[in-house]
Amino acid sequence: MTYLAELFGQVFGSLLRNKLRSFLTMAGIAWGIASVVIIVAMGDGFKEGQKRQMKSLGENIVILFGGRTEKQAGGQRAGRRIRLEYSDVEAIRSECWMVDYVVGEIESNNRATSPFNSGSFDTDGVEPNFAKLRTVPVVEGRWLSDDDNRDGRSVAVIGPKVKKQLFGGRTDVLGQEIAINSLPFQVIGILADKDQNSSYGGLDESKIFIPYNTAVRDIPPKEAYYFAGLLDDIIYKPHSLDQFEAARKQVIGVLARRHQFDPADESALGIWDTVDDARQVDALFQSMTVFLATIALVTLSLGGVGVMNIMLVTVSERTREVGLRKALGATRHRIMMDFLVEGAVLAFISGAIGWMAAFGLSTALAQVKMPDVFPGLPVSVPTTILTFSALAIIAIASALFPAWRAASLTPVEALRYER
Repeated sequence: MTYLAELFGQVFGSLLRNKLRSFLTMAGIAWGIASVVIIVAMGDGFKEGQKRQMKSLGENIVILFGGRTEKQAGGQRAGRRIRLEYSDVEAIRSECWMVDYVVGEIESNNRATSPFNSGSFDTDGVEPNFAKLRTVPVVEGRWLSDDDNRDGRSVAVIGPKVKKQLFGGRTDVLGQEIAINSLPFQVIGILADKDQNSSYGGLDESKIFIPYNTAVRDIPPKEAYYFAGLLDDIIYKPHSLDQFEAARKQVIGVLARRHQFDPADESALGIWDTVDDARQVDALFQSMTVFLATIALVTLSLGGVGVMNIMLVTVSERTREVGLRKALGATRHRIMMDFLVEGAVLAFISGAIGWMAAFGLSTALAQVKMPDVFPGLPVSVPTTILTFSALAIIAIASALFPAWRAASLTPVEALRYER
């Protein structure tokens, strides 16, 4: 304890004797540490924001659309249109054991009216499991049930913009009746308002969702080529991310056999792979974070050069002291450790100040409502460990040479030294 008290006394005494020099050196280290922490936290924040944005559509899902073939297969010509059908959904359910959930979806635009107003909205016919794939949180009432779909009930779940258009600011919307293409539907649920930056058929907040069987029976799409069972898209989710590629191969294999196209024909199906999109975005932000963190580490290294400079000056100022201590029996190891620890303490005090500044900024932003695309600056444990590991290397490297130089002085040479 006496040794540590003496050592810290020397460190702080040296800092106080040269306040401006010490302040500039510590500012360089603190700024470097704060830069590293903030830049890495920014990358983590943007990645978290992107994940939230992707979750607004659906997590780890694949959306399939019909395409047009480019290759000949099964005796069929190239350029043939592939149209997805509900029987494809049933085939995937029965044959693709790596798929957790799969649903079909049909879309049409229809006129909807209430006792108070009217408007034109996209109407989606979906199965109840749609809510297990897509993010459609219900803030009032309930989502569509298996009984609703099996019995073809005339019920609807509406988005918040549909509610506002048809009912204004009224709060007693549940149980009210709306007419879709003049057919009566009861409102059983209202979706929560959400930020959604991607869609494949319009934003959910402006849609009306009804049971799939009801849509096929009462409100089929108006396209001339439509037939019962035709789908606009198929959505599926694998059991796990480890099986993601294998599940995709299974699904495409089933559809290729049923529609007689080459599984390697990339144009036969339109595929929106949210997992692949998320991986690409993560890789982009990771590369950006590494690049910016490298620049911050260079700044931190320059701060380390400042520590080396101040330690060299300290060695020069205390040369006669070193000679006296060696003459009184201090070992080379003890002299070297004194200066090495002094430089490390200087660097770590500066680093701690920089980390606290970055953490304080992170905490302050956490109290402010931030957009989903950038939820804040999360300072994680791995970021802290990485930052202080880099600081430890730089601190030791910057203090090692001055400490070695001090320890290498002979007593006679040191005592004869004059500044």
